[in-house]
Amino acid sequence: MKIICIGRNYVDHAKELNNETPSEPVVFLKPDSAILPKGNAFYIPSFTNEVHHEVELVVRINRLGKHIEPRFAHRYYDEVTLGIDFTARDVQKACKEKGLPWEKAKAFDGSAVIGPFISLKEAGEIDNLDLKLYKNDELVQHGNTRDMLFHVDQLIAHVSQYMTLKIGDLLFTGTPAGVSKVNIGDRLVGQLNDRQLFKTDIR
Repeated sequence: MKIICIGRNYVDHAKELNNETPSEPVVFLKPDSAILPKGNAFYIPSFTNEVHHEVELVVRINRLGKHIEPRFAHRYYDEVTLGIDFTARDVQKACKEKGLPWEKAKAFDGSAVIGPFISLKEAGEIDNLDLKLYKNDELVQHGNTRDMLFHVDQLIAHVSQYMTLKIGDLLFTGTPAGVSKVNIGDRLVGQLNDRQLFKTDIR
């Protein structure tokens, strides 16, 4: 199982980090060891002083696929959830300034929060899902999948040109604006269409 992540998929988020709007999906990976075990708190790693939360729609792949055409991509998933792509922003910035890969800022242990999956029939239209993240009861991120630069079917088609998608693979589809630093004692709550899907304490 692999975790495929998409960067800069909402224009406002790209702007808030002073990044260019991409002309094609920005793809990176997390290992399965990045998954934060259910119910566990997130512990800020010792190698960073600036971990940011990034709430995202997560899609689970349900069949084997390669070179998938966009018109057939909807056949490759039927469940979604909400997750967090934790990012060591200071580490990422230092790597980018040196022109180096920045996986260690994204792929560290516990950096992927994943809520329980729900069926698309229950969740609703894939291109009109509402994402919310609350930090200490304050709404800090709010987006809708209709505002994605590259929608889920496009992402699946694009990624499958480069790597085979396998059953159980997870696709993090990008974060809306509002990312910010987390601190010890914070509590993050994620909602998909106002349904709570995870609650994570920061330690």
